[in-house]
Amino acid sequence: MTPETAFQYANLLVLPQWILMIVAPRWRITQLLAQWLPVPMLLGVLYLYWLFSAPPTTSGQGIDFRAFSTLAGVQSLFTGAKEAVLAGWIHYLSFDLVAGSYVLRDGQSRHVHHGWLVPCLLLCFVLGPSGLLAYGILRLVLPNRGETKF
Repeated sequence: MTPETAFQYANLLVLPQWILMIVAPRWRITQLLAQWLPVPMLLGVLYLYWLFSAPPTTSGQGIDFRAFSTLAGVQSLFTGAKEAVLAGWIHYLSFDLVAGSYVLRDGQSRHVHHGWLVPCLLLCFVLGPSGLLAYGILRLVLPNRGETKF
């Protein structure tokens, strides 16, 4: 499978859960997806595959894990092989979905009206951490009307 095809599949893989969390948040399947996180776990497998399938760097090595310690090093990871960039994108998709799942679960446990959660979920979907931030602000503003389960 080419990186381009894998990119399309990874994007399509997350869409059903996002749609369910927005339009059918209390459906049993949605609850299972948000609780057990099978889609982010599958993305984790894809992430590792594409991360380690990147061709060797100009130095003849695979991934230089020291690159994660500097901004220039991280930049080089994203300007390198398509496989490494794809792995980075899958990383974003996975963790944005984990953040959205948390927002849904926590909001429901606190009995937050779903209408308040939808903007946070949409922000998580397109701008990951900003949705989590919006939900954090929402939690500060709205009263806690339920027991939190961790």
